[in-house]
Amino acid sequence: MQNRVDEALAQAAVSALTGQLVLAPKPGLPDPRDLGATDGRDHRSLRWTAKALAPGLAAMAAAARRAGEPTEQLRGELGAIGRSAEHTVGLAGGGHRGALWTLGLLVAAAALTPDGHPMDTALTVKRIVAHTDRRAPRRPSRGSTVSATYGAAGARGEARAGFPHVRRALTALTVARASGVPEDHARLDALLTVMSTLQDTELLHTAGPRGLRHVQSGARAVLETGSTSTPAGRTALAALDTDLTARALSPRGSAGLLAGALFLDATA
Repeated sequence: MQNRVDEALAQAAVSALTGQLVLAPKPGLPDPRDLGATDGRDHRSLRWTAKALAPGLAAMAAAARRAGEPTEQLRGELGAIGRSAEHTVGLAGGGHRGALWTLGLLVAAAALTPDGHPMDTALTVKRIVAHTDRRAPRRPSRGSTVSATYGAAGARGEARAGFPHVRRALTALTVARASGVPEDHARLDALLTVMSTLQDTELLHTAGPRGLRHVQSGARAVLETGSTSTPAGRTALAALDTDLTARALSPRGSAGLLAGALFLDATA
């Protein structure tokens, strides 16, 4: 049975995801500017389907709270709930597969460590995924295939390491805010921080190592101008967005990890 804490964690995760979605301009990613475009359905549907994640996320929190510790049984239960939630989101319009993986594990970790520091919550994920989900489909996923081909960590590697890029984004948020950077720009700076080093398997799949390096170097170039809150930073960000959109390079993995950082930030 779920309680109000489970529901609150789920809603915080959904709010983090929608908070990431409304952020703009996000280089190569759907944002509110798409609403007036012919392909604007992408952004609208993503915001709609984000809400469909709430029941599954609340169920993950409840499962973790009941378990009390990261056991193999909990790992299997989280996997089953995640696959069911993914199916539900697919019926609602699809999307958010990477974010569901990240937020689901973080919600479960938060339920296991209700008084923990956000960084400790991220590290608790390591203890959850140290166990095997024995009922997971045996066929290789696209992400696992790409990871094996290129030696990239991928989503599973990120989780096994305690979501280092979520922690990097959280640190970037903290540093930007302490420097007086407005919230939206602090979040954009955090997104670029993730983009600059993440081995995004989706990018590797669609554009190969050269495309991934192009996104990483472009993000670093924007950060090197200073915060996106500065005139030079805004100009560099706009140029990167135009470039990635023209090349059809979409760093969706970074967006999902930023949502994870926003969730930890909200539940601190």
